[in-house]
Amino acid sequence: MNPSPDSTCRPLAFSGDLVEAYLVTGAKEYEVAEEAIVVNLGTSDVVVKQPPDKPLRAMSSAILRGTRVEPADGLAVLRVTDAGRANIAGLAAAPGWRLLGEILAGAPGDTGGRPFPPETPLWRSEQDTVGRVRFDPGLLLDGPGAARGPREFTVRLNLWFAPAGTDCFIHRRHAFVELHTQVHGVGAMQKFTAQDHATRYQDVPMSPGVTAPADMFCSLGPDGEFVYPWHQYRAVTDCVWLAVEYHPVPGSPTS
Repeated sequence: MNPSPDSTCRPLAFSGDLVEAYLVTGAKEYEVAEEAIVVNLGTSDVVVKQPPDKPLRAMSSAILRGTRVEPADGLAVLRVTDAGRANIAGLAAAPGWRLLGEILAGAPGDTGGRPFPPETPLWRSEQDTVGRVRFDPGLLLDGPGAARGPREFTVRLNLWFAPAGTDCFIHRRHAFVELHTQVHGVGAMQKFTAQDHATRYQDVPMSPGVTAPADMFCSLGPDGEFVYPWHQYRAVTDCVWLAVEYHPVPGSPTS
């Protein structure tokens, strides 16, 4: 990675030998020299500075190289290293990575239905809290929940790894708005009418650099709650993806 001199750039908690990951904040621009996945975590567009200048939309991503992004305030920059491409499954044994079943430690989790099967081969990295943003979820998300004014959200990031052929569990309950950005391999976000694979009605293909947008999966309910369909991630090949979570700050005032 080659941060520009005025960038505030730090490694994310899950950055390692197989996947490098950085957070860039508070800079006028960020130079992307080597090929990398750049995720705009913020709620405003940024500009990819190649004529004609085009935006990298809020909460979206692209694979970039040999260019710069302006402004650079709230970017996640990720790159799979040569060692990672040779042995991406090594993430399962990397420091800070744990099987989700171990993290839940027997607690089923609130999935909206049947509990998570602990034997599922799904590993999660450490999670990194990277800052706060303000937006009006009623304007961002479809659904019957009316615009309620902007409120504050804490942004948390982590990576997931699953081997080829893994169904990562159908669920429908989150207390936050989430995005997924594909980092390595080919997978799919899938929607279902019930917690049953036979009811699958939509696939959203995921290849490196693609982000499944928030409004594709999450709506705002009439009481301001986040409403998800039954959904899961499916790893077609060995896959790594970035989870971006926007957690409402308790008591955050609207204005």
